[in-house]
Amino acid sequence: MELSDCSNEYEKLVVRMNMPRVVIDNGVCPNTTVVKIDSARSPGILLESVQLLTDMNLWIKKAYISSDGKWNMDVFHVSDLNGNKLTDENLIRYIEKSIETSHYCKTEGYTGLTALELTGTDRVGLLSEVFAVLADLECDVVEAKAWTHNGRIASMIYVKDGNSGTPIHGDSDRVQRVEGQLRNLLTADDGYQNDTRTCVSYGGNTHMERRLHQRMFMDRDYEKKFDIENSPIVSVQNLPKRGYSVVNLQCKDRLKLLFDVVCTLTDMAYIVFHAAIRTVGETAFLEFYVRHSDGHPVSSEPERQRLIQCLQAAIERRTVKGVRLELCTADRPGLLAEVTRVLRENGLNIARAEISTKDGVARNVFYVTDANGNLIDPEIIQSIREKIGIDDLSVKELFPTSCREAVEKEQHQEPQDHQGRYGGGTVLVSLGSLVMRNLYQLGLIKSYF
Repeated sequence: MELSDCSNEYEKLVVRMNMPRVVIDNGVCPNTTVVKIDSARSPGILLESVQLLTDMNLWIKKAYISSDGKWNMDVFHVSDLNGNKLTDENLIRYIEKSIETSHYCKTEGYTGLTALELTGTDRVGLLSEVFAVLADLECDVVEAKAWTHNGRIASMIYVKDGNSGTPIHGDSDRVQRVEGQLRNLLTADDGYQNDTRTCVSYGGNTHMERRLHQRMFMDRDYEKKFDIENSPIVSVQNLPKRGYSVVNLQCKDRLKLLFDVVCTLTDMAYIVFHAAIRTVGETAFLEFYVRHSDGHPVSSEPERQRLIQCLQAAIERRTVKGVRLELCTADRPGLLAEVTRVLRENGLNIARAEISTKDGVARNVFYVTDANGNLIDPEIIQSIREKIGIDDLSVKELFPTSCREAVEKEQHQEPQDHQGRYGGGTVLVSLGSLVMRNLYQLGLIKSYF
């Protein structure tokens, strides 16, 4: 046997020894499935595990993360979207196989597509104009996601040639036209100092949501705060004797919350050594013991403030805003441009979008508000559905959960409490009840509080 063959066999042995070991147990907890992962410590391994679980739409209700020397021991309590244990044996085996091979075998990608990355100043109708430009340039949108936060927008769009179905990045002249027109749309006109950014590349293994976090982080969206009062609670304290910084977060629990936090810590070059995550009711409590990649804890007040702001922004970017509209219809050239044009003409702003096309069917989700970020008149929603197609466009979510909670709380308050303690809040609660009642009368929902 040649030396090179010995070397290859040794490398294979090292890989097999360091591959994550996964145990999935349904008998430990009455309400959740426990996923235990033991793995050799390596950069980004925690993020990969959390990313895989969240990409399968699993809700992480509790977690314990510990690093002992060069080995990680992570425990996740997960449920499906309905809050139930995982009972599908095929799904369980798929999770085991995916985690065990994830760090060494990357299979997910967007081969054969061209990736467009956009960052700029958000405004009403911007996404509509972006999709109109792409339609005019005969670029079909296959997959896309767009987030808005603090007056900024970041989007990742995968396109192909509308005629041949091939990537467009091989045509340099066409790429320049696409970049130039999109850059003109995204140019800031409010004096905000951040520059517009566009990027065209070949579709690869980029994780879209992680890339959106990175784009908004590079755009420094965390610096411009509009709603400090309702921001997630984040604190950072040092433990000098142990050499850790302790990061505590408290906010409303939601899907993919842990991914958003770990993604941001990773991109900011903080290493998680220990962590505990738990939920009480609808509130999530997260605690992380971290050090910077240079081996030191947070070393200055500006660094501490920046870490707090970045974590708050990471949580807020995915916060549900406005009415959730779901479009499911046969795909056709210019569909996105047409639908978003209708939204724009009715004065609606797209706060978040998720675009997907598979097997000739377009499945698109839009979170929309009015131009000022407020609730939308139900009659406008009905008008939009009639223009786009009643059977194609459905209303799935009415407004942020916080508003729904306010309605429920108002209903349980005594009259004197309601008037004395909440004062002006009565207007918001009454508005929420009015919107619910109107949507019910228009037949957009089956019931209201």
